[in-house]
Amino acid sequence: MLAPAALAPALALALCAPASATGPSPGSLPQTSTEPGFTAGLDAQMAILWRAIRSDSMSLGQTVFFPRGAYLQMKTGAIPDPKSDYADRLIGFFDLDLAAYHRLIIAGNPSTLLRVGVNPADAKWIPAGVCENKIGYWHVPGVRLVFRRGTAVESVEVASLMSWRGVWYVVHLGPNPRPANAGTVDDFLNGPGVPGPAGGC
Repeated sequence: MLAPAALAPALALALCAPASATGPSPGSLPQTSTEPGFTAGLDAQMAILWRAIRSDSMSLGQTVFFPRGAYLQMKTGAIPDPKSDYADRLIGFFDLDLAAYHRLIIAGNPSTLLRVGVNPADAKWIPAGVCENKIGYWHVPGVRLVFRRGTAVESVEVASLMSWRGVWYVVHLGPNPRPANAGTVDDFLNGPGVPGPAGGC
């Protein structure tokens, strides 16, 4: 987790990074048990997510969303129709949530991302066979985007991140489950809030 001053290099990296890297899609490659880090790599991913929220850009947001190919590897044979589940549920809700977060964050004064709040102790390896998954992965819930709007410090939650090949990806931006099939901002607070709690998969 970076302090506000140290977040600038990660933001600069994210601003300069291409929307997609050359080479094979990560989702086409096999999973590894490498636990993703909680410093520059996570901060860079969340800086891209922040840009996607600010611009309401689904195309940019999908660059930090859990890869489709990886999801199909994990779910094929474990649930009835993983392709539809990915497109209709995961991506469908992500699109709605991105717009909801955008409306909240651009309201009022201009906002600036200060830091990413995460508790590394909340991360857990979810083994194969648990939560209808054929392949294991690292999971961390309740990552917080802490931002300044005018003179106020506020925060929102990114509900759930999952690993693929040692990289954190968003799998649920808003809450999962949620009270209604609509875009939903998770745990908006005045102040930085507290990451977590641990749990889920």
